[in-house]
Parts: sequence; C-alpha cells; structure tokens
Amino acid sequence: METALVNFVLMMGQRGCDRTWMKGRSVVCLIAMLLCGVASAQLRYSISEEVEEGTVVGNVAKDLGLEKSTLKGRKYRIVTSAIDPLFNVDQNDGILYARRKIDREEVCERSSTCTINLKTVLENPLEVHYVAIEVVDLNDHSPTFPEKETTLEIFESVLPGVRIPLQPARDPDSGPFSLQQYKLSSNDHFRLEVKDSGDDGKIPVLIVQKSLDRETAGSHTLKLTAMDGGKPPKSGTMNILVSVLDVNDNGPIFSKDVYTVMLHENAPVDTTVIQVNATDLDDGPNGDVVYSFSNGVNRKFFKLFDINQKTGEIIVKGLIDYEERDRYEIEIQASDKGLPPMATQKSVIIKIVDVNDDAPDIEVTSFSSSIPEDSRPGTTVALISVNDLDSGVNGKVICSVIDDVPFVLSPSLQDKMYSLVTKTTLDREKQSQYIITVVAKDGGQPSLSSENTISVTVSDVNDNRPEFSLSPYTFYVTEGNSPGASVFSVKASDRDENDNARISYHIIRDGNEDNKVTSFLNINTDNGEILALKSFDFETLKTFQFQVVASDSGTPSLSNNVTVNVFILDQNDNAPVILYPLSSNGSTKGVEEIPRNVNAGHLVTKVRAYDADIGYNGWLLFSLQEVTDHSLFALDRYTGQIRTLRSFTETDDDEHKLLILVKDNGNFSLSATATVIVKLVEPKEAFAASDVKSAAKVTDEDSNVIFYLMITLGAVSVLFLVSIIVLIAMQCSKSTDYTSKYLPETNYDGTLCHSIQYRSGEKRYIHANTLVLPDRRCTSEEVRKTILFLGSYAIILIRNKKLILQNNLLNRNRQEA
Repeated sequence: METALVNFVLMMGQRGCDRTWMKGRSVVCLIAMLLCGVASAQLRYSISEEVEEGTVVGNVAKDLGLEKSTLKGRKYRIVTSAIDPLFNVDQNDGILYARRKIDREEVCERSSTCTINLKTVLENPLEVHYVAIEVVDLNDHSPTFPEKETTLEIFESVLPGVRIPLQPARDPDSGPFSLQQYKLSSNDHFRLEVKDSGDDGKIPVLIVQKSLDRETAGSHTLKLTAMDGGKPPKSGTMNILVSVLDVNDNGPIFSKDVYTVMLHENAPVDTTVIQVNATDLDDGPNGDVVYSFSNGVNRKFFKLFDINQKTGEIIVKGLIDYEERDRYEIEIQASDKGLPPMATQKSVIIKIVDVNDDAPDIEVTSFSSSIPEDSRPGTTVALISVNDLDSGVNGKVICSVIDDVPFVLSPSLQDKMYSLVTKTTLDREKQSQYIITVVAKDGGQPSLSSENTISVTVSDVNDNRPEFSLSPYTFYVTEGNSPGASVFSVKASDRDENDNARISYHIIRDGNEDNKVTSFLNINTDNGEILALKSFDFETLKTFQFQVVASDSGTPSLSNNVTVNVFILDQNDNAPVILYPLSSNGSTKGVEEIPRNVNAGHLVTKVRAYDADIGYNGWLLFSLQEVTDHSLFALDRYTGQIRTLRSFTETDDDEHKLLILVKDNGNFSLSATATVIVKLVEPKEAFAASDVKSAAKVTDEDSNVIFYLMITLGAVSVLFLVSIIVLIAMQCSKSTDYTSKYLPETNYDGTLCHSIQYRSGEKRYIHANTLVLPDRRCTSEEVRKTILFLGSYAIILIRNKKLILQNNLLNRNRQEA
C-alpha cells in the first residue's frame, strides 16, 4: 500500500509540476505538493553537450540539504520511463552524473533551448525534488547542402530579374552556431539574395541581373558557400552549373505547296504512297523536323495510313477499298523539337484507282466430315456454293480442287453450285485424313481467287491382318529357368485402329508328339508375353518350335501366325564324371604298379573324366589335392597325366596315395575327385605284370580304335552327303537357313570337351539372350565354303583318331621296352 501510494503521489505531482513548470508557476506546484503531504524542491543545472560518460552534473544531496547517510535507506532515485536514461544519481553521495554521451541535436532537435527535466524521489518520508538540466549547444556541425553539385538550365531569352530559388543548406546546431549567411562567387550575370523563412531557415535565391547569350557563353559555373556563426565559423559549399539553352525562333517549311498522288486500291501494306519534305533553319533539336498527322485528321484514316516521323514517308497501313472511298485528303504536320516546338501544316491529296478487288466467296452448304474407306468412287462428301460480288468478267468464277487428292468437284445443274465427290477408292492405312483445298478464281485482270479448306476423315474398315515384328522369331533361353516366369514375348501390330487393331494372342496346340512342349507354355493374350510352366534342361531338350496366332477384334476378325524357334542354352549344372580310374565296385579309385627303377618323366597313369556340359562349363582342369610326397609326382592340369618328377630311392615308401581334383570352368564350378594308389615293385615283378596287361590292353585298344575310326568315317561321310543335299534344297527354295551345329571337340589326350555354336552364313549377332540371324539368300560361294568346311572337319577328325592310334602304339612300345 505504501509503494502504491508513493507511485500515485509521484504521478500526480509529476503532472502538476510539468504543467506549472511550463507556465512558470513553481509556487503553485509547491503548494499543491504540500497539500498532498509531499515535500518538494526545484534545482537547475547546466551542462555542455558531448561531455564524456560519468561527467558530474551536480551534487543534488548537498544542494537540497539532504543527509548522505540516509539516501540509500530512503531509496533515493530518479523516476523515469526511459529505457536508456541520460542521467543517474549515486545513492551513496547524492551526485548526479551523465550515464552516456549527450548529443543536443538528438535530444532537442530544432529547439532554441534544450532543458531536460528530472524527478528524484526519497521515501520515508516521501519527498519529490525536480531537477532541470540545460544542455548547452556547441558548434560541432558544419552547414551542409543536400547535393555537392547542381545543374540549372536557363533559356537565353530569360529577362533580367528572374529569381531562381536554390536548395538551402542545413546546420543542426542552434542559436549563434546555426546557419547565418550565404556567399556567391563573383559573376557578372548573377547575384545572390537570401530569404528568411522563419522556422525553415534562410533560403538562397539566384537572381539574373544581366541578359544571357548562349552563343557567347553556353554555361556558367558558380560556387555557393553557407557559413554558421561560430568562431571560427564553419562552412559548406555547393557547385552550381548554369546551362544556357537555345531559343527556337524558326519553324519548318515544306518543299511543295501542294502534294497530290494516285494510289491503286488493295495496295499491299507498307506500300509507300508519297514522301513529304520540310526543313528548319534552326540548329540542334530546334532544327530537327518530326512528321505526323495533324489533330484535324479523321481518326479512321489512322487505320489506313501511317507516316514515318523521321523521313516523312506516308505508307499503307490497312486495306484501301475504292468502293468505300475514292479520295483522301490528309493534313500533314511538320514540327521541330524546340521548346516550345514550332509546327507547319500541309495537305496531301490521295486519289484511289479502282481495280478488281472483290474475290470470290466459297461457302460449304452441306458437309460429311467422315467417310468409310470402302466407299465407292462418286460418293458425295460436300455441297459447295461460290459467289463473287463483282460483275461482268470479274464476276465469272472457275472452281477447282488443288493438290493430288482422291476427290473432285462435279458441277451441278444450279449455277455456281458444285458437289465434292470421291474420285478413287480410299485407304485409311495410307492416309487417314485429307485436307481438301477448294480454289475459286474470277476472270478479272489481274485475276482474284479465294480458298476454302475441308477436312475429311476416312473411317476405318477391318481390312488388315495383324503383322508380327519378326518372322520367324528366334529366342535363346538359358536352361534352369524359373517355372511360371516370362521367358520371351512376341509382338504384332495392326494397321487398322480401335477394335480392328486390338490384338489377342494364343498358341497353336495341335496335339502332335513333336509339339508336346507347347503344353508347358502359356501366353498372355493381351501383350504376347510367353511364360514357361516348367524349367528347361539343355541335356534333355536343346531346341523346339511352335506357332503363335495373333487375331484382331474386328468384324469379321482377321488373324496371322508366326513360327517361334527356341534354343536352350547350357548352364553349368553337371559335375565332371570320372572315367578312369574306376573300380569294379563303382568307386573312383585305382591302383598302379610301376618299377622302382623308372626314370624322371615316366608316365604313371592318366586320369580321364567327362562333363555333360559344353563350352567352358565342360572344360575340365586337373589338380593334385593330396599326395604323399610332392617331390615324386606331377599332374598335368589339362591332360590329367601323372608322371614321375625324379628317380625313386631306397628310402622312398613302397606305396603312395594321390587324390586328384577334377573341376570344370563354369561361373560356379563343379568338381569330382579320384584316388590313385601308386605301388613301387621290383623290375621283374613289374615286367611280368605289364606283359599280361599290355597284351590284353593292346588287343582291346587296337580293336577299339579301328572300330571308332570306322564309325567316325561313316558318320562324317553321311553328314557330308546330307549337308550337300540340304544346301542344294535351300538354294533352290531361296529360304533362310537357320541351322545349329553341335561340334564335339576331342583333344589328343582323350579328355572330352564340348562346345556349341549357332551359325548362319558368315556372321553371328547376339542381342541380350536372343540370337538374331540375318535373313538373306545362300549364295553359291557360301555353299562352296560350307562344303570345304565340312571336308576339312572330316579330315581333322580322321587325323585326330590317327594320332590317338599312334600314341597308343608308342605307349605300348615304351612299356614293352
């Protein structure tokens, strides 16, 4: 309650004292405060602006007779609403000091005196004391002009005594330090007069005191100086550039008194009608002539004619029609660019010459926008009428159809009426829309014509069968595909449209034994995507063929079929099979006995293996996984031959175990292992055992080799004859040869490797998993090359068998030795 009372009393006292202070009635304020029960007093101090922070203004406690020891307890303070007050009072000693630097021009802008009123308060008992601080001005600002330089433009015809107010300078200081006077640099043509505008300060006025002559002096440079009342005074300057302007005292003069011209109607736009010319004796802009239509010209003429402002050319802007108006009179104005401009007017008479200007008018009275493509010749498409407003020869009209279109105009019994009819049969697939241009031409000189275009749409009739993008299709599918997944697709297109072009697909299933694989295929009837319902196995099925039919939805429906050839590509899904050693119980383990006295390089035995896959998947490599002594035996990684690395010693074991790893070269290689037990025996025992073995072995091998050789020769001969017959038949029928040959390759060491190549002509093309074979005729040169290839291949096979026989005989001789 005490604090609220203090604040209320302070507020009321402040309001009363502010009013009494403004009116100079401090006694009334003091009486009012005493009546309210509050003690009050008034102090006044003076301080210069720009004093430093912390500067002492006065000892308020001492001047008011207050005890310093009671100030803090009575909460002596300055009451203010400012966020950042200018002054503060110390509660310890009662000294009033400046809190920050004071700028008089900021605190008391545009005021002759600057007084800051403060209210100090003590509590218990409540006392309010007012302190008035006068901020004394310093000459800390110079007079400044808004611009450092200004330009004045004055005509040379101006009379002496003309007054031109200038921009005044501003000085934030007050009193004697404010702006006091102006000075103008010495000049014969101008003098300066200063006008006192009260609160707005002093305004300089430039007065012309002598006539100007642009030819004598085109410009004058003056300097205006503003000074304040400081000691020494501060000043500011402004440069004044006075440009003397020329006076326009001559008007343009046209070169002719009368302008008359003849103009044909329908003259093209931008055609020059006539060119007028005027000259002005003045110089510069005052002598530059500009042409225009005068204000009295009919506004409708502006749509028909235009004038070039620089050259004076009158040109055609719109359509000139003799039937509408045969004569135009236009007033042309030539004016200079002076200030003010001077102008001269002259009339131009334009006479219009009549020509054949009415073109025939074509009107389509009846029209059928769509016509079926199977319409018979002579079918009416539209009725056309032609009219020409001209008379006589100019009104005689000839009508025709331009461009090469299957339509023609047929004259009717009524005058100026024509029928547009079909001339030949139509084919929508060649052209579905015709833009027919009908031209009507009159007999005038020159002749006029007009055109009208008619758009005729040819509606579709189901007269085209679906056509496949390829015929036949050839696809290559990797074995082991996922059942139910899409393997390939066929695509057909129909040149018709809408339902006539909506195609559905299905597979021909005739129940034939050769076409059994189609039962495992399904086709999407909408897009031709073919799904395999089971996984293909290259070793079981290498190729098959089936038919796909594409039918449209027209009435009646049309269809087409295509042959699809599918080749299965091999995957590495077969592990190598060990052919030797192979024991009687089926295990891949063999025992070899060799004399202890054999030399290094002696052939111990040979591991033989077979892989049902082809290519890299069937290419086998041999490696030693386990061996009793690495210094005794070596294995050829390609042939599987095991040979000794050195001679045996007495310290070597009598029995050695070799574990052989056979793996293919597929991306994910498969492998098999074989075990060979090598026993070292005395030479006599070895010879006795080898004689028995070699006799039986040689007999068997010789008979086997001769038997294989006979089979090979017979097979190659039959293949050779069949190939010649097939190639001759293909040459006669001129059909495309799609052939795949599987070429087994046998190396000299007896290891079987398989490869497959799809050949046609001389080139192979591979795109994704599909091999595209070029479709071209087989020439006689290709037949000759194929025959030579087959003959060469037969010779190579015979040589291979012969070399195998020689190797066997050589090995037998070595063993006997």
